[in-house]
Amino acid sequence: MSKSSWSGAALMLAAACIAVAMAAAEIRTGAQNSNSTQNSNGDMHAGHNMGSMSADMKFAMMAAMGGMEEVEMGKLAAEKGASDEVRQFGQRMVDDHTRANQELMQIASSKGMTLPAALDPKHQADMQKMSALSGEAFDKAYVKMMVKDHKKDVAEFQKESTRGADPELKGFATSTLPTLQEHLQMIQRIDDKMKLRKSGNLKTTNSNGNSNMGSNANGNSNR
Repeated sequence: MSKSSWSGAALMLAAACIAVAMAAAEIRTGAQNSNSTQNSNGDMHAGHNMGSMSADMKFAMMAAMGGMEEVEMGKLAAEKGASDEVRQFGQRMVDDHTRANQELMQIASSKGMTLPAALDPKHQADMQKMSALSGEAFDKAYVKMMVKDHKKDVAEFQKESTRGADPELKGFATSTLPTLQEHLQMIQRIDDKMKLRKSGNLKTTNSNGNSNMGSNANGNSNR
C-alpha cells in the first residue's frame, strides 16, 4: 500500500475513533443527567415524606416524654399527697399513662422509631423539685403542674388527632384524647376545691346532713 493510502486509512481510523468517543460521551452524559434527575426527584420525594412525618415524630417524642413524667409524678403524688383526692389522682395518672405509654411504644417500634426511654434533664429537675416538697406544699405544686401540663397535652393531642399524617399516631392521639380531657376536668375540680378551701368558702356537709359554708353564724370557721 502506498504511503498516501496508509495516511488516508489512518485518518479514517482516527475519525472513527473520535466519533465513537463522542458517542460514548453523549451516552454517559445522558445517563448522568437521567440519574441526576431521578436522584433529584427522589430527594424531593424523600424530603416531602420527612416533612410530612416530622410533625408526627415531634408529637410522638413529646407524648413519650410527657407520658413518662406523668407516671413518675403520679407515683410521687400517690405516695406524698396530703389529700385523698391528690393521692387518688396520682394513682390514676400512673394507671392511665402507663397504658398509653405502652401503646405508643408499640406503635413506634413497628415504625422503627426510637423514643426516649428516660426523662431528660429538664424533667428530672422537675422531679427533684417535687420530691423535696411535702404536705400541702406538695399538693399545691403538683395540682398547679398537672393543670398546666394537661392543658398543653389536650391541645397537642387535639392537633395530632385532626392534622396528623401518620394513621397510627393519629389514631393513638384520637383514642387517648378523651382520657386526657377527663384528667384535665378532674384536676381542675381539685384545683377549684383547694382554692375554695383556702378562701374558707368551701361548702361542706356536717354530720346532720346540713350544708354549711366556710363560716358559721358566730363567725367561726367550719373547715
